[in-house]
Amino acid sequence: MKMKPNIFWVLTFLSLLAAMSLPCRSLAQDYPSKPITVYCGYEAGATTDLTARALAAGLEKLLGVAVVVENKAGGGATVAAGLVASKKPDGYTLGVVSTGVISVRPHVFKVSYDPFKDFTLIAQYSRYIGGLCVLADSPLKTIDDFIAYAKSKPGLSYGSSGAYTQQHMAVELFSQCKGLNLKHVPYKGGAPANTALLGRHTDFVAGSGQHMQYVKQGVFRMLMIYNAEKRDPDYPNIPILRELGCPDAPALGYIVVAPKGLPEPAYQKLLAAVKKVTDGGEFQKLLKHLDLPYEFKDGKTLEKEVVAESAWYKEFLPKMGAKVIN
Repeated sequence: MKMKPNIFWVLTFLSLLAAMSLPCRSLAQDYPSKPITVYCGYEAGATTDLTARALAAGLEKLLGVAVVVENKAGGGATVAAGLVASKKPDGYTLGVVSTGVISVRPHVFKVSYDPFKDFTLIAQYSRYIGGLCVLADSPLKTIDDFIAYAKSKPGLSYGSSGAYTQQHMAVELFSQCKGLNLKHVPYKGGAPANTALLGRHTDFVAGSGQHMQYVKQGVFRMLMIYNAEKRDPDYPNIPILRELGCPDAPALGYIVVAPKGLPEPAYQKLLAAVKKVTDGGEFQKLLKHLDLPYEFKDGKTLEKEVVAESAWYKEFLPKMGAKVIN
């Protein structure tokens, strides 16, 4: 005799199915419902920090919740990246860091995260472009002057925003190309590196973006631009690294990340919000002021690009004397 299904178990099963679908629907409808914390990988006042705060202000208006930026500098933004990776993937912890925390630093530093397994990449909104700068009262007027002087005075010191940051590697590429002996002094961001040059504690600075305000004020003299494909139309007389017959490194990007496992509804909402804010007039005005390009990419595109970036840096790093550990 054929048994009829127990109506109680059928209803229970259907209820479970409905309950399983609720979190996604609820998240899509209710997210965000509390403050969001953004860990910035560099010191207050650095270019990354300035863009992170502008982004946070825009997200706050758009999403209707507080968006708080906390500076967690150190290790070329690996400290901030590690903090993000350790949090719940609920959309309430974000990071603004460099793609270098994925494609560069794990090759040379012991980091607290897996670069390809511990993050949800949300978006890129710009990329790092740097400049080699001396003080405006320096007798060095051109990059040729600098090269000649550096050859006559081995050991010139320079500051950057951290070891194995893009600025550090660009200057090392330049140094190797031209046969120079330069001394690197890493700082926790572009701001303290600039301050060191202002105080004459270093001979020049490998600028990471914030150097431009000093160039515009006539305090720094920029002799070369790196991490760029062509000359800056605002500074047509300043050569880029490639024009000097030297290789340049793949440009690293300013990116927004979250812990791995961020639900798709939250990812889509954050992606759309970041795009809208960075497309906006206020943010675009800031990028222009900082002489940064607007280069937006979604997380899916970044996931593919950082793999190729990582392979390039893994091959290059030993050439600058780095011990690759991963």
